[in-house]
Order: sequence, then C-alpha cells, then structure tokens
Amino acid sequence: MNVSEIFYSIQGEGMLAGAPSAFVRLSGCNLRCCWCDTPYASWRPEGEARRLEEILAEVGGYRASRVVVTGGEPMMAPQIGDLTRGLKDLGLHITIETAGTVYANVACDLMSISPKLANSTPSGSWAAQHERLRYQPPILRRIMGEYEYQLKFVLCEPCDLAEIKRILNETAADPTRVVLMAEGTTAGAIRQRAPWIAEICKREGFLYSPRLHIDLWGNQRGR
Repeated sequence: MNVSEIFYSIQGEGMLAGAPSAFVRLSGCNLRCCWCDTPYASWRPEGEARRLEEILAEVGGYRASRVVVTGGEPMMAPQIGDLTRGLKDLGLHITIETAGTVYANVACDLMSISPKLANSTPSGSWAAQHERLRYQPPILRRIMGEYEYQLKFVLCEPCDLAEIKRILNETAADPTRVVLMAEGTTAGAIRQRAPWIAEICKREGFLYSPRLHIDLWGNQRGR
C-alpha cells in the first residue's frame, strides 16, 4: 500500500475530537479540492509502498485504542479491506475519513464522510473531473446504510448551507450526525469563520467541530 505517513496524535475533528489516535495516511486521491490541506496525499501524492504487515506492526506499537485511516482517499486503496480487518484484529476502534465517492467493503466503527461542496472545486484542468466526481448520492446512501457515520462538511461561506441541506434531503441523512467545520489551515482563519458556523449549528441542530490539531500545532505534517 502507498503510505504517506503513520503517526500518533489526537483526533482533531468531528464527534471524536480530542481522542488519542494512531493515524494511517494513505496516499492517492480521486479529487483535487482547491483548499486541500494534505496535497502530499492528493495533488502531489508522496509516500512509499509498505507491506500490510509493516503497517500493522507500526500501528500496534502505539499506545492507542483508536486508529484513523485517512488520505487522500483511503477507500480507493487496493488493500483497504485487508488493512482495516487487520486493524480490527488488533482490537482497535477504526475511523475512516472519506469523501464518500468510492465504496469498499471495510471494517469500520465510524465512517467519517466529508462530501465535498462546490466550494472545493479547483480552477484549471482538474475542475471538470472534480466536479463530476465530488458528489455521489448512491454511494453516500450505501455507506450510510451499512456503517455508523458522521457527515462532516467544510464551510467557506454562509451560502454553503443551501447545498448542505440539498445533500441531506437527497441522501435522507440523519441531521443529528451532521458536523460543520470551518475551512482554514490557520487558527486565525478558523476563528474568523467559527462564530457564524456556530450560529448555523444552533439554528439547525448540527454539531460544530473545532480543528484541534490546527489550534495546537498549526498545519504540520504528522500532527
């Protein structure tokens, strides 16, 4: 498997924010979000080929009861099923971070689905492919029907709410599992958007998510 990095930190986002976790970041993605904060796993995929046994041994060496499999887009990795089942055999709680554009049969305790809104579409040669792939309602419905999930949306402007509501309606998603967070790679940028996002959460009954890793360490790799 092409692995960008493996590290031990805390979960920075979503329902499990603050939970100490091992992270396995796989390299490669089918999208090209203009605000992507991990270009080394997407726009310019880096990493090395690692054997499944090596990955499991490294993760098992951490003092963690939880693991987050992320990317890039981990659901498109050829051995993602074998990896997640191996992690489950280690007794770990598994979160998978996915955009919800690809389905795979995996072991997963929390499917952290982040459907990409129109605010993610880049300019240039990748725009048409990204726009075509970023939102796949049948795949979203299948994943939500088979796994415990959260729907995590990245907001840039208040008008993003209209698109979120349309997605929730089209996928019959549970609004109590919707998590909103601010786009930004600095604590200052996130604080600037946080107040109006929090007001949306209060009004709509959604959950607000911080980005704790940004608050603590900034936009650093391995954090």
